[in-house]
Amino acid sequence: MAVAQPRPAALGGKPGRAAEGSAMEAVDSEERLLLTQRLKAAVHYTVGCLCQDVAEDKDMQFSKQAIAAISEITFRQCDNFAKDLEMFARHAKRSTVNTEDVKLLARRSNSLLKYITQKSDELASNNMEQKEKKKKKSGAAKGARTGEHPEAAVTESEDSNMA
Repeated sequence: MAVAQPRPAALGGKPGRAAEGSAMEAVDSEERLLLTQRLKAAVHYTVGCLCQDVAEDKDMQFSKQAIAAISEITFRQCDNFAKDLEMFARHAKRSTVNTEDVKLLARRSNSLLKYITQKSDELASNNMEQKEKKKKKSGAAKGARTGEHPEAAVTESEDSNMA
């Protein structure tokens, strides 16, 4: 006894979930391709601008082929960096790339590592300052709602410790 097999959509059968999935993958693939092309164009434009600046400073010229080669190398290197950062985070069993991953990536360039470390430290101290300001504002707002002043609360607690 033969079992009836569903006919593929290409042969007049109804599209199944597999066909829907592959159609979605095709759309995702097309979107990814368009985004990649746009990103490559942006990198090429930026490299062209940088080459133009260097050419003016050094009184020299860059050929279109040289700019295209630099753009392609830059794009591939950035792609490699992104993959490495993802792997570093995954190795640490995290789903988010953090500053330690970026420092690990930059470890071979002492000047870049020093710069990244300095900027990371600056950001961390700025974040701490912002958190402290928020705490002070929320503490003052709580005191205003309860009718107390933060200074009065400190004085009262100090007095109770002395008694």
